[in-house]
Amino acid sequence: MIELRDVHKSFGKIEVLKGITASVGKSEVVCIIGPSGSGKSTILRCVNGLESYEAGDVWVEGTRVERQNSSIQAIRTKVSMVFQRFNLFPHRTALENVIEGPIHVKREPRRDAIARGHELLAKVGLAGKADAFPAQLSGGQQQRVAIARALAMQPSAILFDEPTSALDPELVGDVLSVMRKLAEDGMTMLVVTHEMGFAREVADRVLFIDGGVVVEQGTAKSLLSQPQHPRTQDFLRRVLHPL
Repeated sequence: MIELRDVHKSFGKIEVLKGITASVGKSEVVCIIGPSGSGKSTILRCVNGLESYEAGDVWVEGTRVERQNSSIQAIRTKVSMVFQRFNLFPHRTALENVIEGPIHVKREPRRDAIARGHELLAKVGLAGKADAFPAQLSGGQQQRVAIARALAMQPSAILFDEPTSALDPELVGDVLSVMRKLAEDGMTMLVVTHEMGFAREVADRVLFIDGGVVVEQGTAKSLLSQPQHPRTQDFLRRVLHPL
C-alpha cells in the first residue's frame, strides 16, 4: 500500500534522508523508532506530500507521491495523518473538527458527515464531548479527536507522528488503546513512536532509523528483543533501561 524506494531528502545542505527503502502492506502496522533528528517524521511527511523529496520514489496504492502534482489531494484523502501537536482548529468544536474534511474536501452531505462524526467520537471514547472546544479538552482527548478526524476521511492508511509524545504520562494509555483497536480492526498504520511497549504489542514490523538510513528492520519481537546491529542494541538499551 505504501512504498518508499531509495528516498533522499535534504533541508539546505543537511541531508536528512539518505536512501530510505521501506514498505507497508495492507492492514499492516509498521512502527518507526530511532533517536530525535534521525528523519523519522520526515518520512511520514514525504509519504503524505507535506514535504517534497529530491530523489527516489514514494508510492501510495500505485500512485507516485509528488507534492506539486494534482494527484496529491487524492493521496491525502487515502492517507490521513495524526500529528504530535493535534493541530485541531481551536475555534471549532470537537464535532466540527471531525466533519470539516468530509464536508469541504470530500463534499459529503452535512447530515451524513455529522452522523458519522458522532459515531467516530464515540469510537474514540468521546461521545459526550461533541460540543466541547479543544481548550476544554485534555491533551489525550484532543489527540483522540484528531484520530477521529483522520478516520472521518475514510482513509486506506493512517500516519501517526509521535502521537503520544506531547501528552502527560497518565493520558498516553487512552490514546494507545484507541490505536490498538484500530490495528485490531485492520487499519493500515505507519507509526513514528517512542512507545516501545506499544510497538512490541501491536506492530507487525519495526524499522530502526538513525542518521537518515534504515539501520535495521524486522518483526517487532525479533528487533526489540534481539536486535542484531550494535547501534540498535545501544539505542534500545538506553530507551528501555535508562540510567
